[in-house]
Amino acid sequence: MIGKKIRLERIIDRQTHRTVIIPMDHGVTVGPVEGLEDMRSTISKVVAGGANAILMHKGIVRAGHRGTGKDVGLIIHLSASTSLGPDPNAKELICSVEEAIKLGADAVSVHINLGAETEKEMLGQLGYVSERCLEWQMPLVAMMYTRGSKIKDEYDVKNVKLAARVAAELGADIVKVVYTGGVESFTEVVQGCPVPVVIAGGPKMDSDEDIFKMVAGALKAGAAGLSIGRNAFQHKQPEKMVAALCKMVHQDATVEDAVQFLKS
Repeated sequence: MIGKKIRLERIIDRQTHRTVIIPMDHGVTVGPVEGLEDMRSTISKVVAGGANAILMHKGIVRAGHRGTGKDVGLIIHLSASTSLGPDPNAKELICSVEEAIKLGADAVSVHINLGAETEKEMLGQLGYVSERCLEWQMPLVAMMYTRGSKIKDEYDVKNVKLAARVAAELGADIVKVVYTGGVESFTEVVQGCPVPVVIAGGPKMDSDEDIFKMVAGALKAGAAGLSIGRNAFQHKQPEKMVAALCKMVHQDATVEDAVQFLKS
């Protein structure tokens, strides 16, 4: 398993064993939203802020997503759907582990929506990608959400615990889930998942302090870091926002520390 271990060290800090991942795969789902019009510029800013890894689709990598700046871990997203589709919750594989290897990926990711009409197919995709990742010693990040007609509250701890555990059971190396809103409830999620758990950022929040409070709660509950997109790359100061998040994740900075850093 040495290959997977080496690659994981490119996306998880060796000293803190935590990570700050900035996903920028939104272009397939909703198009070139604010912050993603100029990918090179945005990537440069979040990398300069200290992100451990960036996450994107294969076409952006092929188009030349880098060129300057320090090194950063690269996670290539393998599944997709668009907001125009009859069921946006139905994700389809659009890239393979082998193709990601050719593009220089340090890890791959898939998006699974438990409770969706096509849950069965997406679980099949997760199992298949997990097998290929084992074959090629490629770390697998599973983005796990509960979305569908049977889901009344995707933030319910019962749903989030199930989502995280499913990913671990099927071979994910890192699991991404939503934050349940409280330290006690999210502790249940982390304790029930035998692999590192990171939190999603979700829609753009009203204030920076709200973001920092969410991150602080998740870390206190035992999370291994975060995977926050819009609340980072759509910030008026992306580089500084990412730096503040890194201080919390890797240096145990408080909410107040992070707020003051942004104001400095």
